Amino acid sequence: MKKITYLFLALMFTAVISKAQTTAYQFNTADCSGNMHDLFADLDAGKAVILHFYMANCSSCPPPAQKIQAMANHINATHPGMVKGYAFPYTNGTTCAYSSSWVSTNNLSALYTAMDSGATQVAYYGGFGMPTVVLLGGADHRIMFSTLSFSTSDTTIMRDSILNLLTVTSVNELPNSVSAFSIYPNPATENVSITLELKEISSVQIDILDITGKVVATIVNEKQSGLVKEQYNTANLANGKYLVRLQVNGKIKTEQLTVTH
Repeated sequence: MKKITYLFLALMFTAVISKAQTTAYQFNTADCSGNMHDLFADLDAGKAVILHFYMANCSSCPPPAQKIQAMANHINATHPGMVKGYAFPYTNGTTCAYSSSWVSTNNLSALYTAMDSGATQVAYYGGFGMPTVVLLGGADHRIMFSTLSFSTSDTTIMRDSILNLLTVTSVNELPNSVSAFSIYPNPATENVSITLELKEISSVQIDILDITGKVVATIVNEKQSGLVKEQYNTANLANGKYLVRLQVNGKIKTEQLTVTH
C-alpha cells in the first residue's frame, strides 16, 4: 500500500513539473503591509523580479534567500530599484503576520516584500520543492530562471541573467515627445537641476527613487510643454546611488544620480 501511495505522489509531482511554464503569472495585489504591487508593471518597466516560495519552519529556505538578497542588493547599488523580490508562503493558510515575521527575522527586508497566499503561484510554476525560486524579467514577462532545489551556483546564474536583462533594457531611448533630458550636476551635493525639452504638451512625471525602488521625491506630476527646468535639494538625501525616473505619456526613461556630501 505504501509503495502505491509513494508512486501516486511521485506521478503527481512529475505531472506538475512537466507543465513547464515560460511566462509569468500576474499578480496585482496588496502586500502584507497593505501596499499594492503589479508584477506586469514592474516587468514592463524593465525590472527583474525574484519570487521566493518558502514553507513555514523550513530551515533550508532562508539561506538561499539571503544569498540572493546579497547578490540583488549589489546590483541595485548600480541599478537602483531594478531588482525586486517577493517572499510567498507556498500555501494559502500562512498568515501575513507569519510572512512578515519570516522576512524580518531572517534579515530579508532589504530586498523581499512579504506576501501571503502563494499556493496558486507555486502550482503554476510547478514547485513543491522548498524553496522554489523563480526569476522573471522582460517586457514579454518571461521566466528567466527557476529551481526547486537551490544551490550556491544558482546565485551566479541569476546574477548573470539579471545583468544581461538590465544591459539590454538600460538602453532606454527618450520618448518621441522629448528632445532633451539632462541632470546636472551629477554627482550632486546640495542641489540638482533637471532639464527637459518637450516637443508638445505631454503628461510628465519625474521621480527620484532609492536603490530599493522606493520613490523618495516626486519633482513633477502634471502636463507640461516646452522647456521644463526643475531644481531639487539633495541635502536631505544620504550619500549613495539614486535613480531619476522620467515618465512622459506612459514611456519611461531613467538616469542614475549620485549624491555625495
